[in-house]
Amino acid sequence: MANEFDPRQLSRIASTRTSRRRLLGGGAAAAAALALGPSFLAACGSSSTTSSSSSSAPPPDDGKPASGNLRISNWPLYMADGFVAAFQKASGLTVDYKEDFNDNEQWFAKNKEPLSRKQDIGADLVVPTQFMALRLKQLGWLNEISETRVPNRKNLRPDLLNDKSDPGRKFTAPYMSGMVGLAYNKAATGREITKIDDLWDPKFKGKVSLFTDMQDGLGMIMTSQGGDVANPTMDSVQKAVDLVKEQKDKGQIRRFTGNDYADDLAAGNIAIAQAYSGDVVQLQADNPDLEFIIPESGGDWFIDTMTIPYTTQNQHAAEAWIDYVYDRANYAKLVAFVQYVPVLADMTDELNKLDPKLAANKLINPPQDFQDKLHTWAALTDEQTQQFNTAYAAVTGG
Repeated sequence: MANEFDPRQLSRIASTRTSRRRLLGGGAAAAAALALGPSFLAACGSSSTTSSSSSSAPPPDDGKPASGNLRISNWPLYMADGFVAAFQKASGLTVDYKEDFNDNEQWFAKNKEPLSRKQDIGADLVVPTQFMALRLKQLGWLNEISETRVPNRKNLRPDLLNDKSDPGRKFTAPYMSGMVGLAYNKAATGREITKIDDLWDPKFKGKVSLFTDMQDGLGMIMTSQGGDVANPTMDSVQKAVDLVKEQKDKGQIRRFTGNDYADDLAAGNIAIAQAYSGDVVQLQADNPDLEFIIPESGGDWFIDTMTIPYTTQNQHAAEAWIDYVYDRANYAKLVAFVQYVPVLADMTDELNKLDPKLAANKLINPPQDFQDKLHTWAALTDEQTQQFNTAYAAVTGG
């Protein structure tokens, strides 16, 4: 199967395309949550008491190989050419692969009613961001992933496998991860950037951008103030919001963005931007003045996850897909195309086999000192989501 892929061609394609994260509109998730408001919370509240164990145990394992059709709903630009065909050949399954997952909140708004009635949503496996996956888990709308049918789950990075939000990853299977940190244009800053306080240097007045997304925008700022995104409180969120408001009122912040900071950063209109590692990998191909760093106080992970809705029509096929993805040689081909940070441990050898530049790139294969400074947000309650988003949107206008 190796000859079905040209990894260097995948890297070239990836370096010139739009990233998956760039498809996310600025503030879309926050705006959706705010628009849904109390009625959304009430609807979720009535269901959130559902025990995940009452409706999400996997079907009995008859020991037979998976067969039939597998329906996958994933983000656009998140799959290597030839990967689905290789899986079909290896498994004997037929895959209906759709790139129709464009926004977490929009997807939830569309599917919450049929899911609440346990009606088929047209997908056996979907790939939400972790916060949404955990919401689905809390509502009891995910099936447990079989231990025996996904033996390659052991290849996950320990920090992900042991994440307290889903210990052992019984319901949420990480697909890709990325770093949320700072990107800067050396030609515009004239010096090295190392810490959050550099954002507030008067020299860069009007040349700073922050994310509109609450978690990505506030997380690293909260951490720099002694807060903990793994145990966030309204006080720690408000403290960060107050600092952002102060800097906005001073004119320090040029604008709040989704992924649309890239052109301004490359042009030098923005000197320092909150940024996603995968975007910067691509931008650096054309502009060597761009650097990505994790602030001294820390940055954040974002994680997209494979999940099996409890309405799935083919549980075993979904598990076969997850296990195939978690084979290191297979997964390296995905990383070569997507160019985000692997969720599997010990990927250096496999990336080297495809392209040594992949393995050497710290934004794709980050060293441990990078990883040690990255934090993951706790699963937020609906009430926290509403409160935190409202507080931040009051400043960003999102």
